[in-house]
Order: sequence, then C-alpha cells, then structure tokens
Amino acid sequence: MSGAKIPSVAMVLAAGLGKRMRPITETMPKPLVEISGKTLLDWGLDSLAVAGVERAVVNVHYLPDQIVAHVANRKQPHVLISDEHDGLLDSAGGIVKALPELGTAPFYIVNADTFWIDEGAPNLARLALAWDDARMDILIMLAALPQATGHSGGTDFLVASDGRLSRAKGAPEGLIYAGAAIIHPRIFEGATATPASLNRYFDQAISAGRLFGMQMQGSWITVGTPDAIAPAEAVVKRALAGAQ
Repeated sequence: MSGAKIPSVAMVLAAGLGKRMRPITETMPKPLVEISGKTLLDWGLDSLAVAGVERAVVNVHYLPDQIVAHVANRKQPHVLISDEHDGLLDSAGGIVKALPELGTAPFYIVNADTFWIDEGAPNLARLALAWDDARMDILIMLAALPQATGHSGGTDFLVASDGRLSRAKGAPEGLIYAGAAIIHPRIFEGATATPASLNRYFDQAISAGRLFGMQMQGSWITVGTPDAIAPAEAVVKRALAGAQ
C-alpha cells in the first residue's frame, strides 16, 4: 500500500503465568527469561523500536513488579503498564482494557514470549507497508514451519492468493501465527475488559473477509519450556553470525 504509515503505538502481551516454563518462572515472569543475553520482552520491544514505534503498552499480572522495574528506564519505545493484578484478561481482554492508551488508529500487537530475527527489511515495517485500511481489520505476521524454532504444534492459517486468511486446521501447506499483528481498534467496539481470546476476533475477521496475513522473512522463535532455550540461542547465534 503506497503511503502506508507505521503505527506509532503497540500492545505487548506479557501478562501470562508461564506455567510451562517452570521452574524458571517460579521466581520470575516469563517475559524476563533471557535468550542470548536479552529478555524475551526486550526482543519484542527492540523490534518495535526498530520499526519506529514510540509508545508500547505492556500488560502485567504475574510478578508484575519485576517487569515494571525492568522497563522503567526504557527510552524507545516508551513503556506504559496495563495492570491486570485483579485477574488475567486473556489476549483480547487485555487489549480492550488498554484501549484508552492505544488510541483510535491501527496499532501493533506483539506476544512477549515469541520473537524473530529479521532478514532484510524489518518485518514489522513490512507489515505496516502491507496494511490496507479499506480491506483489513487485522493483518497478522506468519511464519512457515521451516522458519520456526520451538514450535510443537501444527499450522494456523491458509493464505489465499489475495492474502486473505482461513483456518488451516493443521494443514501442512499452512503457516503459523508468528505472534505479531496490526489491528484496527474498531473491531473492539462495544467490548468490555473481560477475559476473551484474540481467536474470537480472528474468526470474526475471517467471516467478514477482513483477516489478512503476511509471511515474515527470517527466523521465528517461540520459547515455551526451559528446554527450548538452547535451540533458541543456537538460532540467534547462527543468524547473527550470518549477518556479519
């Protein structure tokens, strides 16, 4: 899309309990687990900074004071905290609670437990260039199975020739949701800050023909359990060595 504008705001979903990451997460929240000397949260925030994002809302619930202290001196993006200490709101509910800070323009969402190594142009900038407000309500970043490290499930979406998505239901030719997207806040009109999954909104957008996807370039990494840390660090090492 010509003249596409990079979103200046992002929502970082960081409020999960990280139960599968125990025993590491018995003493720290999962977003502060380090991969190659950088926390999962900072991998995401750094990608947002490279894309030019000025402000990021980070939701917290489990051991929240550690995350608050960690991001306190962050300059770009500037971090605002959305406190969910009263109860987890799931992915969509957390976004709805934060909407007053996210504004009325399209914004990025990023999961705090996945990250990626860009190859070529930054993937979030490419996502913004692909955004078309007239046709889209949600544009998600996708990864092919060979690009993924730490992914134990199947595929999530099938991509039509025009970029529209449908559910893959594990089809081998499908792609994986890579934990990043651009969303227009109009899809949450009338919603309340109660527990709800983004999958509900993905399905609504599919029904309306307004869920689109873009395959990322580079390596995508998800860290769900302690034994996923070593493979993740190996991918980072190879990618950084190849970039030199």
